[in-house]
Amino acid sequence: MSQVSRPDRRVFLKLSAAAASLASCAPRSGSKPKSVAVIGGGIIGASIAYHLAQQGAQVTLLERGKLAERASRGTFAWINATWAKQPRHYHAFNQAGLAGWKRLQADLDIPVRWGGSLEWFPSADRQARLAEQIAEQVEWGEPARMISTRRFAELEPNVEIGETDQVAFSPNDGAVDPVLATHILAASARAAGATVQEACEVESVFDTANGRAQLKTNCGSLVVDDFVLATGAAPRVTQALAGIDIPQRSTPGVIVVTKPVSERLINRIIVAPGVHIHQRDDGRIVLGEQDGAPETAAHAERLRNRPNRFPDPVFAVQHAARILDLAEQFVPGMSSAEIEDVFIGWRPLPIDGHPVIGRSPRRSSAYLAIMHSGVSLAPIVGELVAKEIVTGRSAPEIEMYRADRSFESVRRY
Repeated sequence: MSQVSRPDRRVFLKLSAAAASLASCAPRSGSKPKSVAVIGGGIIGASIAYHLAQQGAQVTLLERGKLAERASRGTFAWINATWAKQPRHYHAFNQAGLAGWKRLQADLDIPVRWGGSLEWFPSADRQARLAEQIAEQVEWGEPARMISTRRFAELEPNVEIGETDQVAFSPNDGAVDPVLATHILAASARAAGATVQEACEVESVFDTANGRAQLKTNCGSLVVDDFVLATGAAPRVTQALAGIDIPQRSTPGVIVVTKPVSERLINRIIVAPGVHIHQRDDGRIVLGEQDGAPETAAHAERLRNRPNRFPDPVFAVQHAARILDLAEQFVPGMSSAEIEDVFIGWRPLPIDGHPVIGRSPRRSSAYLAIMHSGVSLAPIVGELVAKEIVTGRSAPEIEMYRADRSFESVRRY
């Protein structure tokens, strides 16, 4: 494997060093801790709340419903820095996210199933391009490679791949239960002194005379130095509370979770044509559709208000059965799997495919943390956001993700 180029190594080491130096960021003894409200109890908000509390901030985590009940629940939860993470700086950022998951797993005992991902496409042209993309990943320091079908069969004896002659193997990848991880992060934030409030919606924000922010919520009023918007695919919230519109193209995706299967059918993340598949340590199999909802008037009407559940249980079963049928083409042993849950996840996706991290240019007390790849990036985002808020110093590692950048529409997912 080729060596990591010097610029990429520098970026990755800088990100890792930033995370490792957080212990020196805590307020000095005798200084008044910063009071921070984190709005949004998904995996990003919970990570930020945890890391802020670890650094001595006075933290209140506010969730309008229940923790991890929207975008974080409706994610496939693939932790990765694969070919789609473009360009180099974003790939390095995701590599730092994976390293952050290793730290969280060690510190908080969050179950993460490592082992890598296996991906292929049905057409020869797309397979050739995949091989080129994997070669680029190797250039950037990712230990990815194309493997033979024979090697694939050794890794995944219960998975069939048809006529494909090569598969992309990214051994660094993993998967997590995002709901469980969010609850562990929130509980750890609480243990470090944070307050966690569910069923508490922020209705408006007012600037105080001394530069602080007064949050009006349905569970009372709260005055803080800063507030973080980790509200996922809710663009109107950023306009209402931070005074800025972030251009997004949030898209729905159906996630199907089966009841526990006693047999270990899948060892790694399977990224097959049309469907993503992985099996948790508890035996549940998680399926994510690749193409999204059909672009029809009927579907547009059903999805108009961004529901997380299908309006009719019959529709939910039909969609789940369709995805299960596709998955069974690759994993025949899934034929006896039973559906436990069907969920529509709305993915927050700024139109250039990159996170939005940093203070609002319209309201200085408002800090934005909105992104796709939220599961992969949750640890490093939590670490760097905490660093910026607690120290008051900008983290150069996230300068390219600020809210006042020029957004250009790029489709990578």
